[in-house]
Amino acid sequence: MYKIMTPGPTQVAENVRLARSLPCTNPDLDEEFVEFYKETCQRISRLLHTENETLILGGEGILGLEAACASLTEPGDKVLVLDNGIYGKGFAGFVSMYGGIPKLYTTDGRNAIDHAALEDFLEKSHDYKYAALVHCDTPSGVRNDVARLCPILKRRGILTVVDSVSAMFGETLRADEAGIDLLCGGSQKAASAPPGLAFVTISADAKKAMNERKTPVASFYANLKAFEHYYEKKWFPYTMPVSDIYGLRAAVDNLAADPDRISRHASIAAAARTAIREAGLSLYLESGFSNTVTVFCVPDGVTDRDILNALKKDHNILLAGSLGDLSGKVIRIGHMGENANVPDMTEVFDALDQVFAAQNVPLRASLKESFLGALSQKSSLSQTP
Repeated sequence: MYKIMTPGPTQVAENVRLARSLPCTNPDLDEEFVEFYKETCQRISRLLHTENETLILGGEGILGLEAACASLTEPGDKVLVLDNGIYGKGFAGFVSMYGGIPKLYTTDGRNAIDHAALEDFLEKSHDYKYAALVHCDTPSGVRNDVARLCPILKRRGILTVVDSVSAMFGETLRADEAGIDLLCGGSQKAASAPPGLAFVTISADAKKAMNERKTPVASFYANLKAFEHYYEKKWFPYTMPVSDIYGLRAAVDNLAADPDRISRHASIAAAARTAIREAGLSLYLESGFSNTVTVFCVPDGVTDRDILNALKKDHNILLAGSLGDLSGKVIRIGHMGENANVPDMTEVFDALDQVFAAQNVPLRASLKESFLGALSQKSSLSQTP
């Protein structure tokens, strides 16, 4: 078996795996499962610091993004798409698919979206039904400060749709304080459950917009309104994937029992970036570094395939390349959820040291030693009176 150190899917804890093997019920008839589903949704809401309702959807994380756009967008709606990465720009496709008119606000993909510049833009252009943005755009690892960006949009009366699939549970996220109307996550990233589920939190403002639509939602499966009053009716719009939800519940309980997870993600990410720099490799980003994924440029003399194949073949470790314009140019290390631990990250950097040595790529310092040294220094500083 490979050690999966990719930016999703991630490694899965044993109790999550075992929870998926529990006996199945019939979720269409068993009212106890409806209670279990609702309780699991409420636990997700608490982890995200929101009073808003959470829905778990039977589909991979992208279903949540499409469902958010499908449920809000009507033909002719103008939608602001904040684009500083592949997935940010990708929202435009969902908007167009459901008849909306996307307006791209495109910024430098090597940096986080600047809140002051967005405010200046909105002074001149703010007639949008909602805005869509990404918390962590995984192909580049750029993290946008949704806690500052979303309130700027809300003050203009613009609803906010946030893709936090790759950041949620690995980054600080207080949904109500940020004014996020539709917050989208997925099971296979920092939640560290297997792929197959999406979840969406829905604000009162978002529900109001959905209920005041003049046209029906042009989808069944991607229609959040289909879940309306499911609990009172004890009825789901489609048969829920019971085993997947059992596994997710175990993963959510693991998250709730781990009070240090946010600081651990931050420490590991900072040490990873230090190791990359000290070794003489180049980080792709200039600012806006994510705490769930680190992205570095492929050094001269080798290809991304050379590195990834050697890690897989000789060390049983899976890292990832990237997508779109970044394909072949960068390597991505996923340190989110169950991957965010020192032993596994140490193993990754030790393997990279060996791979680069075998491929005659000179490093100024050992990645492994620099990583451990950075963690040790941070630990020493935190213990200083």
